[in-house]
Amino acid sequence: MRKLVTILGLVSTNFVYAQQPADSLSPSVKRIPEKNELKYNLNESGSHFFKVTFLNQTWLRLNQSNPGTTVVGDPKDNTFDIGLRRTRIQLFGQINDRVLLYFQFGMNNFNFLNASPAFNTNGTVSNRKIQAFFHDAVAEYLVFKNKDYLKIGGGLTIVSGLSRFTQPGVSNIMSMDVPVFAQATVDQTDEFARKLSIYARGQVGPIDYRVAVSDPFPIQTNGATPPALGPNANFALKGQTKQLQGMLLYSFFDKESHQTPGYMTGTYLGKKKIVNLEAGFITQKKAVWHTGDTATDTVYRTMNLWSVAAFVDMPVNRARGNAINAYLGYFNLDYGRNYLRYNGLMNPASGTTQPIGGLSGTQGNAFPMFGTGQVIYSQLGYLFRQDLLGSNGTLMPYAQAQLGNYDRVNGSMGVYSLGLNWLIKGHNSKLTLDYQNRPYYIAQPVTGKLEEQGRRGQLVLQYQVFI
Repeated sequence: MRKLVTILGLVSTNFVYAQQPADSLSPSVKRIPEKNELKYNLNESGSHFFKVTFLNQTWLRLNQSNPGTTVVGDPKDNTFDIGLRRTRIQLFGQINDRVLLYFQFGMNNFNFLNASPAFNTNGTVSNRKIQAFFHDAVAEYLVFKNKDYLKIGGGLTIVSGLSRFTQPGVSNIMSMDVPVFAQATVDQTDEFARKLSIYARGQVGPIDYRVAVSDPFPIQTNGATPPALGPNANFALKGQTKQLQGMLLYSFFDKESHQTPGYMTGTYLGKKKIVNLEAGFITQKKAVWHTGDTATDTVYRTMNLWSVAAFVDMPVNRARGNAINAYLGYFNLDYGRNYLRYNGLMNPASGTTQPIGGLSGTQGNAFPMFGTGQVIYSQLGYLFRQDLLGSNGTLMPYAQAQLGNYDRVNGSMGVYSLGLNWLIKGHNSKLTLDYQNRPYYIAQPVTGKLEEQGRRGQLVLQYQVFI
């Protein structure tokens, strides 16, 4: 009983101190410095540690629907929805001088529909309680002690090739969302851009490299009905081959962060001077198939994807905190003959009365996001001075453009976004208002190629909390 009284007394004392203004506390009261991370040191120096982070991105969205859109059976010209774009937990740490352990658990694209492939393709309602899953489970070994020359790892990981946006750090992206087309096989033969892989990565002088051998998942396990074998290429339902990918990056000034496996920072908010050139690729033999000269012939093709890009993220005025962020990339994407796939992020619609050329998922906010052809992607953002809004943070406006020339689409496809970040406390607490404008299409009756018919827009307000 005496121990209980003592504990209650200590708790009540701490509560009283917590309610007092900081300047009213006695000088003898020890102030605990504010922490900005949840980190447990495993040794005295803190070089060995284990850390936990939490991320939540909430969307409020108004969308102009593609023609023919239905929501749970009702036609909808416009939709308003609330959703969780990403909810994630990271657990990782440097266990000793050489070994890093990394896990990520969470869910994505969770709105009133549950937005699962099963719902969108055949109308069956899926279980809204099974969305969370392991995104990453990786162990990594540092070959040369205290040097980042060579790290060897394996597991379920986003370490890959093609580009920085194929493996983006989503807690610190400059825009509201990433260019998802760069995650080239997302939810087709991977698990939300993650693959079972073994890899090597490292930094040698100004060179940052990564190479990986991945074991792709069968397309039949992605939760959607696979498209039938036909004259246009799709991922093959038979056979299984390994995937090879890699990326090489040259840094002219500061080196990029190399702590967590794979993930590449979207913006350092002027804390670093980054000017990079990059080149990357993904290749897989017999990844796709289509019919040949007759409907009974089956032709297998190699998937070959590559890109080159330049990335700038640097301060303009270090004293005031102004910074610039810019990216320009060229993507050459060969998924096989006339491959094309629609996608709409956290799609707010469940069906359509106006199907387009045998393609699935064309409703809501979807557009032809993935396809055989070429894509130019660019973004530009400007960070205002750090004290622009006093203690309420600062602003960072941005613009994005995705220009695609796909073999199965007549003319160039342009998707454009304008946005404004209110960085209340950097990436830890920020509001983003984003407007996107996209095209919609019909299929030509003879050739089956897509012809643009008009444009639609969506407006999203996102609130991100990250610690």
